[in-house]
Amino acid sequence: MRTMSLQDVVPGSSAAHFRDVNLIADPIYGYIEITRAKPGEASERALLDTPWLQRVRRIHQLQSAWWVFPSAEHSRFVHLLGAMHLSSLFARRLDASLREAFTDTPSPACVEETLRLAGLLHDIGHGPFGHFFDQEYLSEWNLDHEAIGRHLVTHPLADIIASQRRSPSGQFAKGEYVDPMWVSWLMADAEIPGYAPPGWVKALKPVFCGPTTVDNLDYAPRDAYMCGIGLGPVDLQRLIHYSFIHGDTMVLHSYAVGALEMFLQFRLYLYMQVYMHRTGRLFDLSMHEIFVDTIRRLMPPGNPLDHMDRYVDLNDWSVLEAVRRWQSQPPGSPERRLADGWDRIARREFTWHLAFETIVHAGMELTNLQERILDNLPEAGRRDIRIQADIAAARVAPHNPMTEDGMVAIYDPINSTVEHTATAQLIERLPQHNQIVRVFTNDTAAIAAVHQASHQALS
Repeated sequence: MRTMSLQDVVPGSSAAHFRDVNLIADPIYGYIEITRAKPGEASERALLDTPWLQRVRRIHQLQSAWWVFPSAEHSRFVHLLGAMHLSSLFARRLDASLREAFTDTPSPACVEETLRLAGLLHDIGHGPFGHFFDQEYLSEWNLDHEAIGRHLVTHPLADIIASQRRSPSGQFAKGEYVDPMWVSWLMADAEIPGYAPPGWVKALKPVFCGPTTVDNLDYAPRDAYMCGIGLGPVDLQRLIHYSFIHGDTMVLHSYAVGALEMFLQFRLYLYMQVYMHRTGRLFDLSMHEIFVDTIRRLMPPGNPLDHMDRYVDLNDWSVLEAVRRWQSQPPGSPERRLADGWDRIARREFTWHLAFETIVHAGMELTNLQERILDNLPEAGRRDIRIQADIAAARVAPHNPMTEDGMVAIYDPINSTVEHTATAQLIERLPQHNQIVRVFTNDTAAIAAVHQASHQALS
């Protein structure tokens, strides 16, 4: 992937610009710009220095894969910087067509900063071990990291967001500011009940929700680079160049469909080789048995939204340091039991063992696979065998693009029409359209029997 230079991303520069903007070195983009503090104004630098953003420095971008790929030590923090940078590129590209469609669009700098803040803050609500924390803990209150993030944007961070008066491109028009509700609405998939954003904000939603979002476009090459995997052909410039506002939404010109398919193929490869790595899944399956009990000892009872003063201290490091201290507790105590469980995971003494693995076509019927496997086990000893069927098509974030049914709007220049195509339809055109099916058991003596039963169930 070609590195974006400052000549690509800075509309103009002067001595004043260098006083207003800092550079952050980045291995993917070369440099990322952030606004500096000025008297009477907030800045992106001040926002980065808040405890909430500094907290995500201590949350790994890859929830368990960092245990598998030793160099994958990058954090949510650097991913958020990358997503913010890409938001600027989209904002500058979309500006002219956005103004043609919506005459009430604010100044280019205000639009850019709105997108930049949504990119910077879209993952700020993540807890320790990322999406695993959503599934195992937050789901008890029908929450996820997006709900937590929206709360942060509209409550503790609202004032500093609304006090921004510049983007790296320049000053807002007089009287303009970034409404935290714009940022909150853009950065998450779910709608906000009772809130209707301005039309120009609504049109920009695909920058954050779709198959080629600033989230996806940053994490795919960044994760590959940090895991030591050769960077795939991500034609970022083409995808951005052929994006524009048509009607009431962002569309992708058909000239960039090939780049989109190429990117989805690359992301699919990462999903199979990194995000659903067999050892990473073993870590997740083993953590499942002790994770919630651990978090409950670190957070007060009740809805986490009522205890954000404690949530700010919750991250990968604080969890692992707490369980290390619990090693000094008396043997048999609840804390010592949890500490011993985490120690076994760190030493790769897993509860679960791989008994079967295969690749099947994505269209193969896998409903009730676990029950079908159990039915094929010999009657003797069946009650004592525990199994876990793990299918790559499960919605484990980063989401598998094979199963995403979100729509992408493709502009057809021949008929001057927009075709709304499901991402899954694009994936079906790719040469690799498979799923990994793995079956784990807790009983090493049963591996052969589970393997045979799994083979029969899939036959």
